[in-house]
Amino acid sequence: MFSRPLRLLPGILLCVFVTGLATLLQILEVQVAGEPYLEALVLAILLGVLLRAAWLPGPRWEPGIRFSAKILLEIAVVLLGASVSAATVLSLGPALLFGIAAIVAIAIVASYGICRLLGLPVRMAILVACGNSICGNSAIAAVAPVIGADADDIASSIAFTAVLGVAVVFGLPLLVPVLNLSLTQYGVLAGLTVYAVPQVLAATLPIGALSNQVGTVVKLVRVLMLGPVVFGLSLLTGRLRGEPDAMSPIPGAGERLPPGLPPGRPSGRPLPARALPGRLGLHELVPWFIVGFLILAALRSLGLIPHALQVAMATTAGILTTISMAALGLGVDVRVVARAGARVTAAVCLSLLVLGIISFALIRFLSVG
Repeated sequence: MFSRPLRLLPGILLCVFVTGLATLLQILEVQVAGEPYLEALVLAILLGVLLRAAWLPGPRWEPGIRFSAKILLEIAVVLLGASVSAATVLSLGPALLFGIAAIVAIAIVASYGICRLLGLPVRMAILVACGNSICGNSAIAAVAPVIGADADDIASSIAFTAVLGVAVVFGLPLLVPVLNLSLTQYGVLAGLTVYAVPQVLAATLPIGALSNQVGTVVKLVRVLMLGPVVFGLSLLTGRLRGEPDAMSPIPGAGERLPPGLPPGRPSGRPLPARALPGRLGLHELVPWFIVGFLILAALRSLGLIPHALQVAMATTAGILTTISMAALGLGVDVRVVARAGARVTAAVCLSLLVLGIISFALIRFLSVG
């Protein structure tokens, strides 16, 4: 009965320890400089990445780190729903809501084209395009069985999402003074470009509460595009599920054995299994934490959540998010990019750049904020 909580405890405590160090550093910043130039949220990621670079957490720590990076972060997103009202959503306007759908569609097509021009296999190109354009790991995991993606393709795509997701969280706030963005404009930009819903918290909380609320709502609308995209891919890629990709010159990305050779690779590793195609359940297209977020947002809009409880939920969400950011840092291996090859790196980075450009263009076109 208590075996699972005990297995999670070491990793969770490690993340809490990193969070404590980050909080102390933020306090030190305030004492020395008068204000925190790097929030505890960002410092937790940095400390996690640095610790992971010097020391690889073993099996004893991994369950708790994974739990902190996923479940605690999802709980934080749910609690954040109590801070968002219907007025915030309606203030975005129908033009922006339609614009978000258009951005996702354009970004998927552009990213796929970039990946193919740089020689990535079809399946990996689709995974990178959907991961960049919708919601990172969640999109990759949902799309993979629909297109029959290889395990190597999935692992490579998710690895890049983890590394670049952290880079975006760090780099995006720097654009606020450069592009002269208002809180609303920055929230929209973050919601349109940051990979995962929880990472929007890390990218927007240091800027302001309004940016956080707007960014979260925009990101949730973007995530809800996953259902239509997966459905469309299931119709368009029926033949792809039964066909192998061409041999890829990129190690670990879409590799296949030529016909006639026995299973296995020259390295001795077995050929990884392909994700099994099949129908996805509703819970895979609409994650539980998004449903929870929407329920709490509805309760807040109806005035059913007392102000004191709203404050408590927001505080708890902030603490859980910082712990999860420490876990995210502990799960990032920056050496992955160096091993994956220049073409994969270029494809993912260029796709992300295109997404940022068209997102900023939408903000200017609609005169947001």
